[in-house]
Order: sequence, then structure tokens, then C-alpha cells
Amino acid sequence: MKNIAVIGAGTMGNGIAHTFAQFNYKVHLIDISQASLDKGIATISKNLDRMVAKQKISEANKVQTLANITTFTGIAEGARNVDLVVEAATENTALKSKIFKELDAVCDEKTILATNTSSISITQIASVTSRPEKVIGMHFMNPVPIMKLVEIIKGYNTSDIVMQTIADLTAKIQKTPIEVNDYPGFVANRILMPMINESIETLYNGVAGVTEIDTVMKLGMAHPMGPLQLADFIGLDVCLSILNVLHDGFKNPKYAPCPLLVNMVMAGKLGVKSGEGFYDYTANRKAERVAEMFS
Repeated sequence: MKNIAVIGAGTMGNGIAHTFAQFNYKVHLIDISQASLDKGIATISKNLDRMVAKQKISEANKVQTLANITTFTGIAEGARNVDLVVEAATENTALKSKIFKELDAVCDEKTILATNTSSISITQIASVTSRPEKVIGMHFMNPVPIMKLVEIIKGYNTSDIVMQTIADLTAKIQKTPIEVNDYPGFVANRILMPMINESIETLYNGVAGVTEIDTVMKLGMAHPMGPLQLADFIGLDVCLSILNVLHDGFKNPKYAPCPLLVNMVMAGKLGVKSGEGFYDYTANRKAERVAEMFS
């Protein structure tokens, strides 16, 4: 397995492409616009520069990593003749289903189709293809080049051979594969998102302020980042989407998103990526400092 396509050049997609390319896999990075691809490559280059400065890799490693990535603006061209596709598009069921239908049509029958979804059913995504046994979840953590965990999610029809192949591949890029079953939110977000939601409820109910809530969790529970700051880093729209998947999937009111979260997303306050969430990231390079915490 040497040729890998990654769909989506955003935060997760460019991180996944960076990681595979750094381990000398040939990567096809696919997005709908050249501007998005250029931005993704610029982010990868900047992150590699940071690694060079910290003496984690050499300048030659950086050059080779970038040389291993080829960009495409279409699935039909970019997803041909690859061993694995990792889809990292927006967390939207309809969009992912559309992408997987197209992948199923253009990819070789041996190609494994993976999704980086953080909460959507692998079984549901696989159902739109003619190869459900070759569809699997690979849930990377952000920032991908740094974080070691990859949740490997087995859909109802995912074969044991595909599970083992992806687990082995994950280990080869120096990540730790953890196999989980296909239920809403899997493990990471089924536990994390209710904690973030409860933190927002605590703020909403006036129990304490933003910095106070985050400080309690950092100092009292040894979390490296408070839950409200972490929500900003993930993206409040992403948090809302995952909570909606959990709420819809389990029909349990404990997963219902806090009204404050809903209103913030509607107001466009999405966290780091919009410049404002629970914290203001427009001054003093706060957004950059948040990213650097993980570098």
C-alpha cells in the first residue's frame, strides 16, 4: 500500500496528507478548488518549517514530503490507481454519501475507502457503495501530524482483513490504532462532546465564567486545555454537528446541544477559525498560540 488519496485540503485533510507524505507514501490531495489546495499545501509547508526549526526533521525531509504530494481538483482523476482513499470532507452525511458513491464508481475494486468522520455511521456511509466490506473509519485527531491516536471504526460489513490492513498501516505512520465499533460518536466524541456541552451549559447557567471553567478543568483534572478552549480549537460548528449526530442516534436528551452553542454557531462565532468563540483570537496572535500548543 503506497498510493493514497486524501479528499479535502482543510485542517484534517492537509494534516492527513502531511502525515502520509512524511512517511514516504505518494499522496493525491483532492479538493474542489485550486485555492483550497494551495492553502492546504501552504499549511503543510508551514508546519514542516516548524518541525525543521525544532529539529524534528531535516530540510531534505521537508522537501521530500512536499514532493510526495500531488494535487487534484477532481475525484475522477485523483482517486484512480490508489490503494486507499481517506475522505476528510465536511461532517455532513449527504456530502459524504455523494463522495463515496463517486469513489465507488471510479476506484479500482481493490481500493479501500476510509472516512475520517468523527461521528457519522460507517455502516450508513458504506451502504451507498458496492463494497461495504472495504469501507472503514479512520478517525484521526487534530493536529494530525502530532496526535498519536487513530480510531479505527468497523462498520457492520467491514472485513477483518481490511481492519487489520488499516491497523497495520496506522502503525507504520507511527500512530496508535484503537479498534472500536460503529455507534454514534464512537469512543472519543461520545465521551468528549458531552463534557464540552456540559461545560457550555455551566457557562450558560451562570455558574462560572469561561476562564474559570477552563482553569478548574486544567488545574483540577490535569487537562492540557480547558473544554471551552478545546471547543474553540475543534470548531463550535463541528461540536454542534457531532452533538446532533449523538442526539439523533441515541434519542437521549443528555446529548441535546446547549442553546448557547446553537446561538453562537448561528451567529458565526465558530472559535479559532472565525476569530472568535469563547475566546477572542483576533489580537496578539492568540490563534497561533493555540495551534502551537500542540506542536
